[in-house]
Formats: sequence, C-alpha cells, structure tokens
Amino acid sequence: MSDDKDLQQDPLWVCYCDFDGVTHDDAVYSSRHGGIHIRTPGRTLFEWLPILEELLAPYPDLKIVLSTSWVRVKGFEFAKRQLTPGLQSRVIGATFHKRETQKFDFDNMSRGMQICADVRRRKPTRWFAIDNDDHAWPAWCRDHLIKTEDRLGLSDLGVQYAIRKVLASY
Repeated sequence: MSDDKDLQQDPLWVCYCDFDGVTHDDAVYSSRHGGIHIRTPGRTLFEWLPILEELLAPYPDLKIVLSTSWVRVKGFEFAKRQLTPGLQSRVIGATFHKRETQKFDFDNMSRGMQICADVRRRKPTRWFAIDNDDHAWPAWCRDHLIKTEDRLGLSDLGVQYAIRKVLASY
C-alpha cells in the first residue's frame, strides 16, 4: 500500500481528518445490499467536503492524514478516492497501517490514541485533528482536537471558526 510519504524531511503540517461526523452526518452504515449509506433523511455522503476545501485552500502546504475507520474497513485507496481531487492531492497517509499495527490492536485504541500514535511516528511539525470522537484522548494532544458534532460536522459555523483560528495561528 503506497499510503505513506511517511517520515518526510521537510517541515510537515498535517490535518488528521475523520469522515463520519465530520465530512457528512455520523449516521453512516454499511450493508451487503445497500452499500455504504446515511440513514438520516436529506443527508448525503461527503456533503461537507466543499467546506473543507474552502477552509484549507489558503494553505497549500497543509497535508491530510486520514484518521477514519473507512481506511481499516475498506482500504486506504478506497477511502482516499471518496475525497475530491483537490483534497486527494493533499493526502499523505492514514493512521491505520497494516504493517505497523494489527487490526485488533488498532480497533482497541481510542481515536485519540490512534492519532497520537501516528503523530509520534510521523513527527509532523504542526498538526490538528478534526473528529467527532473525543473519547480517551491523551492529555498531551487534546488541545490539537477540533471536536465536531455528529449531525453537524463541518457544517457547524463554530467548527469552521475553530479551524480558521487554528490555521491562522500557523
């Protein structure tokens, strides 16, 4: 899997990005017959990607690491292809790596621990995470989390403000 330009020598600025509850409503399910779908009426998968593109546009050096369970379940390339071409070009990897962590071990880590483990391995110069899951984040990296609400994700103006504030501080 070529999902890593891992341990780059240049300064690395990373946004860890979840999908469910961030780029679309959190009520996402997968079934054999229905595929991946949202059960919330009126919602669509990845409907808030244009918001993410707009927020990141002024920062061309910012990279994305996928911190979504979609990578573990469906694979890195599949998950990456769900993004717009502009966002895909920013993706440098994912928090889940088959060669680094067994699925069982990864699944038993909190999202915060998964991201913080990747931060330790990848060593970005600057980083933040956008996620709706704030359970069991280590204290040393909690300040890097921009927490979204399950049903609002990136459509929440407060979240957009928080992202702009973090980006402007770099």
